[in-house]
Amino acid sequence: MSTTPFHDPRLTEQRNPRTERIDVASALEIVDLINAEDTRVAAAVRLAREPLARAIELVEAALRQDGRLIYVGAGTSGRLGVLDAAECPPTFGTKPEQVVGLIAGGYAALVRSVEGAEDDVNAGAAAMDGARVTARDIVIGIAASGTTPYVRAALSRAQTIGAVTALVACSPPPKLLADTCDVVIFVDVGPEALTGSTRMKAGTATKLVLNTITTGAMIRLGKVYGNLMVDLMAWSEKLKDRGERIVMECAGVDRPAARAAIDAAQGSVKLAIVMARVHVDADTARRRLADAEGSVRAVLGDPPPARPA
Repeated sequence: MSTTPFHDPRLTEQRNPRTERIDVASALEIVDLINAEDTRVAAAVRLAREPLARAIELVEAALRQDGRLIYVGAGTSGRLGVLDAAECPPTFGTKPEQVVGLIAGGYAALVRSVEGAEDDVNAGAAAMDGARVTARDIVIGIAASGTTPYVRAALSRAQTIGAVTALVACSPPPKLLADTCDVVIFVDVGPEALTGSTRMKAGTATKLVLNTITTGAMIRLGKVYGNLMVDLMAWSEKLKDRGERIVMECAGVDRPAARAAIDAAQGSVKLAIVMARVHVDADTARRRLADAEGSVRAVLGDPPPARPA
């Protein structure tokens, strides 16, 4: 009989006793079992609220000094980082280079598994050099297991350069890695419904964490008025409609006036709100926002109250 230990100490690799008979469950029972596991995720993220808040502050600080937020991960973790980065420009009007997602194996790994890429430590370090990481940046490693070699090497290289570093994990990371990162966001979602399948609870938790970090940082940077995304750029038809409705609500004007203000602001909803509300041209509105560090509330006061749904 083999004496090789089969028990992996990583939480993401442990078996879940609540789902050990999922292979003989009916379709409805499978739904219930997976859903029961999913209900644990939000509570686990809440327990990480303090490191999450610290991460928001660090990202805000980096972006205020013209640094960048750079996500780095492998597999599902890497894809989630790239996804969050890609959603920042249309949502918050950021430049594409301000929030960047790097994935082991390159962009081909977004749509197809690149076997062994997560183990390539040389590629992890090289990714930091390729992205021209500087001491102004913050690099957030995403590793559900807390041990991904590609991510660990990337963070080590980023630290050597002098960048701020953070780690998002769903299993306690090695002590050396935890001690050298500026913040560790450990979300204990427990073992997966399918052992080791971190695209499930760990992936859901990671999505919540990344949403919170970028949304929180952008709010702190003045890209939100009340709970309205006023720094979006009205490029698509959907965003044009949303932008016009936001200007109508915040400035108390009709749709043609809102559309005209957005056109005069070259698509900037935030600028259009100030222009339409206080009847000034784009240059004047831009100066007032600059004096208020981009905060519409500081220029115009409180936004209209939200109406019940």
